[in-house]
Amino acid sequence: MGGDSTSSSRRAAARRSESTEDHLERISELLATKGSARVTDIAVSLGLQRSTVSNMVRRLAARGYVNHEPYQGLSLTAEGRAVARHVRKRHETLTAFFEQLGLESATIAAEVEDIEHHLKPKTLAVFSSLVEFWQERPEQLADFLRFHARNKEG
Repeated sequence: MGGDSTSSSRRAAARRSESTEDHLERISELLATKGSARVTDIAVSLGLQRSTVSNMVRRLAARGYVNHEPYQGLSLTAEGRAVARHVRKRHETLTAFFEQLGLESATIAAEVEDIEHHLKPKTLAVFSSLVEFWQERPEQLADFLRFHARNKEG
């Protein structure tokens, strides 16, 4: 039965759009940093029109991810918090991975935004393991970085 819940969660993740995930991630961030999340704040933060965010909030509420009363702030449901945690963890893993490789922060931000929604769970798990491996064995990360630098020069 455990396989059933895993496959159903994978199907649910596949149905979530990049926009859904971005909105839930931003709502979670706003709740954590400001204590509230309003449509206007989300729109400014994502660089979208207020009406676009309002439409998405209605869809998120209909799908059970957020609680929303018109003209009130938003809160995440348990399911919305779970999705936001998953998205945040994925973002943090990729950011840490690229930081370990010594990429510049602007490059890291662009790369993470470009690929974070397209990774399969198994691929993300490998990146996560590699990040942890290099954290526990910094000498091996240093060996890899020296190897990479030599190959770049040649």
